[in-house]
Amino acid sequence: MKWVWMLLALTAGMAVSVQAGVNGGLGKRVGVLEGAFISFLIGTVVLFLVQLFLGKGELLAMFSVPKWQLTGGILGAFYVFVMVLIVPKVGVANSLAAVIAGQLVMSSIIDHFGLFGGQRIPFDMTRLVAIACLFLALWLFFRK
Repeated sequence: MKWVWMLLALTAGMAVSVQAGVNGGLGKRVGVLEGAFISFLIGTVVLFLVQLFLGKGELLAMFSVPKWQLTGGILGAFYVFVMVLIVPKVGVANSLAAVIAGQLVMSSIIDHFGLFGGQRIPFDMTRLVAIACLFLALWLFFRK
């Protein structure tokens, strides 16, 4: 069953690449902030409709969770804004190579310390080599 989850994650990664290209083009046409806003607005409307039919009906529980758990929307808005801004300047592949490098560095820190209630997965030499290879790939992507 684990491979199904990995395939789903791979598909989500592909969707992020398409999203970056689409949002970058949108931002060139309507403006960077406007493009990020439109992207989030459409996503919000779609999620609202989907949760009406498939959700647990516990939207008001957001008032009882720790406030730091509500920062995901801010972080998502920052990500979409940055992608709308930089994709037209450096391309989808370069943008996502940098994003993936940042994701793996931060996620390794989160895993190592078990932050946000997650499982502790120690940072070891294998992960260090993998991140070093990733930064080499990032350098190769950005090299002209």
